[in-house]
Amino acid sequence: MRKTVVSLMLLVLSANLAVYGQQHPKQRMPFVTDTPMVHDPVMAYEDGTYYIFATGMGIQKMTSVDRKNWTVHTEPVMSVIPQWTHDSVPGFQQHVWAPDVIQWHGKWWLSYSCSTFGKNGSTIGLLSTQKLASGLWNDEGCIVTSREGRDKWNAIDPNFVIDDQDQPWLVWGSFWDGIQLARLDTTMHIAKGEKPRTIARRFNLDSKASKNALPINPNPPKNPTSDFAGPNAIEAPFIFKHAGYYYLFVSWDYCCQGSKSNYRVAVGRSKTIDGPYLDRHGIDMRYGGGNLFIEGDKKAFEAAGHCAAYHIDGQDVFICHGYSIAHQGASILIQRPISWTPDGWPTLE
Repeated sequence: MRKTVVSLMLLVLSANLAVYGQQHPKQRMPFVTDTPMVHDPVMAYEDGTYYIFATGMGIQKMTSVDRKNWTVHTEPVMSVIPQWTHDSVPGFQQHVWAPDVIQWHGKWWLSYSCSTFGKNGSTIGLLSTQKLASGLWNDEGCIVTSREGRDKWNAIDPNFVIDDQDQPWLVWGSFWDGIQLARLDTTMHIAKGEKPRTIARRFNLDSKASKNALPINPNPPKNPTSDFAGPNAIEAPFIFKHAGYYYLFVSWDYCCQGSKSNYRVAVGRSKTIDGPYLDRHGIDMRYGGGNLFIEGDKKAFEAAGHCAAYHIDGQDVFICHGYSIAHQGASILIQRPISWTPDGWPTLE
């Protein structure tokens, strides 16, 4: 997600969800909806219950037994924000961005982003628990931090990936130098000696790398973050394994502007987790490649992005948030089945 401009409706919801210790108990009761308002959703499944975690004050949580009716829990995942996050990111408060969740080696691991408007002084934190249903999470500290003036990338929008050798990786990034990848150790922190590598951008740094690798959007729309982050409008990576390939989904352009958003998702694939990720035309995503996967249809949604993909209930499922026309640009959960073309590319049903 472009975590720099948050829609008014999301702010209102987030504020209602978690003013720690200051709400009357009746105001903190969960509620049920079939149209959940959400930003940057990720999903997990445990003991017959589906969980969605998303951007919000202390991280938003929803549960469902059928993926149709969702109980929105007004208690945040993080009832206390660790002090180290404030020390690492001056100006960061309680609005936690873009979590990811995965079960690995008998634990659930949840990563989350701490940042401020339009800056790449950011950190990705880590929580763990034995059971999602417990609601009790352990603070596992920082996975990775980016510093203004030191790093050319931004430590937000994390996604855990486990490769075919049971090796964990983290992919992350937003604007600046694009999407980053690094190997993790068994504690789900950056492995010793590992350095982030860029695996996707919106533009071609080297015109000799591919004759066809031209900028996808040479004139991006004006956005306040451009003054800080530059025009490399790519973020929110998610890697999904299918039939011998790793598929890298990324979000292009701008979210969080309600009906004015133009967010959309692109995809490329690689035989190896560290790339190169190529699109249908063989263009490397490091040099501007990517196949458009979903965008606003201008009927139900103005724009859609910040996605995740899962194999659930015997089918591959894509989720993201979309800016609903019927709801005046509010950000709504989208769920769609994934189909596969004969040559192995994902499409939405």
